[in-house]
Amino acid sequence: MNAAATTLGRILIAVLFILAGVGKVMDPASTAAYIEAESPLPGSLAIVVGAFELLAGLVLASGYFTRIASLSLAGFTLLATVLFHENLADQLQLTMALKNLAVIGGLLVIYAQGDARAKPAAG
Repeated sequence: MNAAATTLGRILIAVLFILAGVGKVMDPASTAAYIEAESPLPGSLAIVVGAFELLAGLVLASGYFTRIASLSLAGFTLLATVLFHENLADQLQLTMALKNLAVIGGLLVIYAQGDARAKPAAG
């Protein structure tokens, strides 16, 4: 049961990044406009960010290289939180920042578990 819960949790977190990546790749103009309006970064990063989220999410969902994928996505999410949700006086921004912190926490648990696809239960 532990392996099933670990796999399901990892896939559910990965889906967040996969869908976000697909959205960015499918509509890079809107993503570029958002990046330029809300951060000091250039909008030309839209496709790169979308591709990263999509590919890293797929890698995470696959169960291979989970430590690399989870740590990369945790760093990405932390950076996105700092750049896009810095106005914590705004209730929506605070909620988004807290959601991102929870996602980072889940990614760090995945990092700690490593490649947990087929590990037998200890003990």
